[in-house]
Amino acid sequence: MTYPPWVVLHVPHDSTEVPEAVRSQLLLDEADLDRELKRMTDHRTLALFADPSSEAVVVRAPVSRLVVDVERFPDDADEPMAARGMGAVYTVTSQLTTLRRPLTAREREALLSAYYRPHHAMLDAAVTAALEGHGRCLVLDCHSFPDMPLPYEMSDPSRGRPDICIGTDDFHTSAALRDCFTSSFRRAGWSVRLNDPFAGALVPGSRYRRDRRVGAVMVEVNRRLYLREVDASPVTDFEAVAQRIRQRCAEAIDLWSSCQERARE
Repeated sequence: MTYPPWVVLHVPHDSTEVPEAVRSQLLLDEADLDRELKRMTDHRTLALFADPSSEAVVVRAPVSRLVVDVERFPDDADEPMAARGMGAVYTVTSQLTTLRRPLTAREREALLSAYYRPHHAMLDAAVTAALEGHGRCLVLDCHSFPDMPLPYEMSDPSRGRPDICIGTDDFHTSAALRDCFTSSFRRAGWSVRLNDPFAGALVPGSRYRRDRRVGAVMVEVNRRLYLREVDASPVTDFEAVAQRIRQRCAEAIDLWSSCQERARE
């Protein structure tokens, strides 16, 4: 079982690339930057979710979220995390310390033009192609999260975290889609929570809250399942874990597709 061709895998946070032109904006020394990249990167999520044998399209951000975060709204007025210094262009670290020097409006726009807008254009094109070719699309938003919350999250560290978090959108995630993903991962023996510790699922702006043919779901994997978080190296059975994740996602998509077909009969 693999992903159908109308699935778009969105991989926004697994890159550690910081272009030299952007590096000069960041106030961290090399050791602190390395630590911050280890904390904030969704390491190896491309390898966790992408199935080379499937026809699903992968849209991956080529630069670190410390450069720009393609999951945020571009306008800080629309982005709740901007109040914490983590809008599309971060000003603080995961530890709530200063990340970068103050930018002019022109410098901020240059970052968005170079990295944010091209990424979203690619995502929009992939979704449009799926709709034109198949009449539907599912955006699978691929993430991971640390086993212990980071300070920017404002979470209770005494509250344990699940193995898997399923993120939903009120418009683009139907009850059937939500239930297919939660039940599939639970059948694998993993603990699952909805929108906890992270919520939501990304959809291109041109389709957001407009086109119900576009489904969306976020899958967040607890990093302790597949990484040694201290150095971001994979565990010895990484590939087995990745295969299980891909199988659970593919099964959930297949079940959801069957539900849709029965509803049309």
